[in-house]
Amino acid sequence: MSAPPASALPFRRPSERPDAIAPDGSEVRVLCALGRGSMALFTLPPGAVSRAVAHHRLEELWFVLGGRGRMWRRLGEAEDVLDLAPGLSLAIPPRTAFQFRCDGTEPLVALAVTMPPWTDASECYPAAGPWPPTL
Repeated sequence: MSAPPASALPFRRPSERPDAIAPDGSEVRVLCALGRGSMALFTLPPGAVSRAVAHHRLEELWFVLGGRGRMWRRLGEAEDVLDLAPGLSLAIPPRTAFQFRCDGTEPLVALAVTMPPWTDASECYPAAGPWPPTL
């Protein structure tokens, strides 16, 4: 049985090293993508605080896989700080300012789906967050 063309049925395992550094400073391990969305693992080392950013048009869905930390989000008048722990999912709508931090002794790792697929850093813009970034 021959394998289908790579583009017909995509798959990908996370790389050992980051594929990129996100505009917020977190490590990115790129996973699969299709026409309407892409998926990646985001990692913050213990004690790290990301830069606060927002996306112009992207929506993101996050699922925390490991570590502990906090996520600040603000959209218009709505604002919250969530405790991040394995099993929590959260949404980041377009134009939501967000910042996250790793408060535990293990890296904070989250699986994220981005819709539409991530293109480049021009999709992000800086925001004023509650914590001084360390990255």
